[in-house]
Amino acid sequence: MADLPALQRFVAETGRSWDRTTVLDEGVPFEHALNLCRARSSVLVRNAPVAELARGLAGWRRTLVVAESLGGPTERRSTVDPAEAVNRLWRSPELLCLADVEFAVEPEGWALPDDRFANRDGMVATTEVRALALARLAPRPGVLVWDVGAGPGAVGIECARLGAAVLAVERDPVQVVRIIANAATHHVDVRIVEAELADAVAHLPRPDAIFVGGGGAAAVAACAAVGARRVVVAMPELDRAVPSRDVLRDAGYAVEGTLLSSARLVGSVTTATNPVLVLWGTRT
Repeated sequence: MADLPALQRFVAETGRSWDRTTVLDEGVPFEHALNLCRARSSVLVRNAPVAELARGLAGWRRTLVVAESLGGPTERRSTVDPAEAVNRLWRSPELLCLADVEFAVEPEGWALPDDRFANRDGMVATTEVRALALARLAPRPGVLVWDVGAGPGAVGIECARLGAAVLAVERDPVQVVRIIANAATHHVDVRIVEAELADAVAHLPRPDAIFVGGGGAAAVAACAAVGARRVVVAMPELDRAVPSRDVLRDAGYAVEGTLLSSARLVGSVTTATNPVLVLWGTRT
């Protein structure tokens, strides 16, 4: 394997900063490494399983720079997209996975104010809902979170700010534009699938956690069948509570829930927000 000066030179010659590159040594679990490549703009994977990582990056906008036998007399470098990397054999590879643009996740808190997200007439998961959802989703570096019925993408973007890889499923093209704008505003990368969940679910990578913000009972059922460790469902319609709970229980989840109703202090006046029921299911 290449020594540190050779690795630093390799990164510098791609135009990226060593200090802002995540370096993963051999032995890091594969899914953890893959999700970091999905979430961060510059990731160096030592002695990388290039083809397998490239296969998992399908759908993410990434460029792979592969150095074979780095620092040796037979050193060779290739710049490829993931689709090309899948079909090649690699010799002693060091892999640099690059997003199109550099972005840095340096969150100062979470559950941001509602107006930090472009939305349609206040149709956004509120600060209070996001605070509870984030606590139950447990987003962190190395995991993948789905944001289903994402709307303007506030929950998914909050997860990305905390280091998770995020895939947003949203059928409304106007909301998709909002997700793109909100992700850019908060300097994170979110993969967007513009489709009905039922049409896309079979082709999506398996997540660690799922937030269901839209799509009704059918979306909850489809998500429960995926097998993620955590599923969180937010619903303003209380008549959906029992069917959603039953679907999660039948899929093997231990289910809890809270009805959130808050009164915000604005100046000297309190203003009530609409109540939202949040259910979460956990698998051990």
